[in-house]
Amino acid sequence: MPRPLSDEQLSKTIETMMVEQNLRGMQTLYVHQQTGTYLRAAKSLFAASNTVLIGTGFAVKQTFETDGPVGAIALYNALKALGKHPILVCGNPLYSALKADFNCFELPLNNIVDAMSFSQKALAELKPDCVLSIERPGLCHDNKYYNMRGIDISNDCGCFDFFITQAQCPTIAIGDGGNEIGMGNLSQYMSELSITASLTCCDELLLADVSNWAAYGIIAFLSRWHNQDLLAEVDTLAILQYLSERGSVDGVTHKNELTEDGLHAMHGQQLIARLRQLSGVANQNEDLQ
Repeated sequence: MPRPLSDEQLSKTIETMMVEQNLRGMQTLYVHQQTGTYLRAAKSLFAASNTVLIGTGFAVKQTFETDGPVGAIALYNALKALGKHPILVCGNPLYSALKADFNCFELPLNNIVDAMSFSQKALAELKPDCVLSIERPGLCHDNKYYNMRGIDISNDCGCFDFFITQAQCPTIAIGDGGNEIGMGNLSQYMSELSITASLTCCDELLLADVSNWAAYGIIAFLSRWHNQDLLAEVDTLAILQYLSERGSVDGVTHKNELTEDGLHAMHGQQLIARLRQLSGVANQNEDLQ
């Protein structure tokens, strides 16, 4: 039986796995990062004793895309299973779609002018131990938000940026293209990509070919450390179906279908299977049966 990977080895393996398809140039950015991003992010969530804010939702054609919410829901369920208090932070229409089934906090739309004071007040009220952004648009050079096609979508976006930059706790951001919150960490390298880049920074930036997938990488560590196969409970197809019934669209195709960034759900499911094996929890559970 092969020796299990150390946490450091697991993180590096996950990091390279997450960008191996290089759909939007994340390999180009990854070479500029210090290895261990997934390990450090997971440690922050592991240490969070109570409230974790998870900001998600990228505006597409007056609705929301599937990439981001799928991973956010998977992470929400994992944190809740571990006894923590996750809160999904999102604007409409995603907020209205999720609030009946999840603990949510509404992010007002188009409030750039007073976004700083709103965020500071919300942080003081919610008192998070960690704040995470997954596939949230990030403010660009002109304090506006742009999609992957360079179209200004500011009127459809709430501002989660200041939840990240003003938080008095560890902050994590996940992105797959360059225009998301957190990509400001690598802003000096963004000229290599064809994107209107976000300038918003965070403590730990996680790169992935599809942002949803990064959530699974974090859950792999939480599974290992708690000796609990949390990834076995992640049903990506079921989450996609849930979101589709509430009006989601694929961010690439703009169609209401059970895909993420133009990819069939099986890609995420296959990645989860690989992570379960790498983290060692799946093997342990099988040995116990």
